[in-house]
Amino acid sequence: MPTVGWHDALEERTMQGQPEYSGGCQCGAIRFQARGELTHSSICHCRMCQKAFGAYYAPLVSVRGVQFSWTRGQPRYFQSSNVVRRGFCADCGTPLTYEAPDGVAVAAGAFDEPERLPPTIQYGVERKLPFVDSLASLPARRTEEDIAALDFLAKIVSHQHPDHDTPHWPPRS
Repeated sequence: MPTVGWHDALEERTMQGQPEYSGGCQCGAIRFQARGELTHSSICHCRMCQKAFGAYYAPLVSVRGVQFSWTRGQPRYFQSSNVVRRGFCADCGTPLTYEAPDGVAVAAGAFDEPERLPPTIQYGVERKLPFVDSLASLPARRTEEDIAALDFLAKIVSHQHPDHDTPHWPPRS
């Protein structure tokens, strides 16, 4: 029996030969769709991106030159500088966009399948935190291997929106 490979799965997510991508915020109040080839994924280490994402760096995917639309809800915005504004979900706080005069970039982690969008370049490396390059060498373990947290983990009920489009959210009971 033939197996379905990554390229086959990608073929299924296209319309008229154009790749399709979807995503949204953590709570599901905001969803988006992009149609077209997304070829410019980056990581920005500048201090403004670190603060906006609350992280060591910001992974972003440019949607310049593709069809992009909000399919549920609209982001709120913070004008982080005189030329850049940043979109986020007002309900859950998820960072969603970096918007500058030359285009819009969407937070890579907000895509339903971020593994399809590996970074191709890093920006703002003068502010890269000194330990970032060694993160992959840290000890690593799967969530279920944290024996001390198993009781806690067993009690978690996720309210996070699933990684696919839904007709409405939250689910109606």
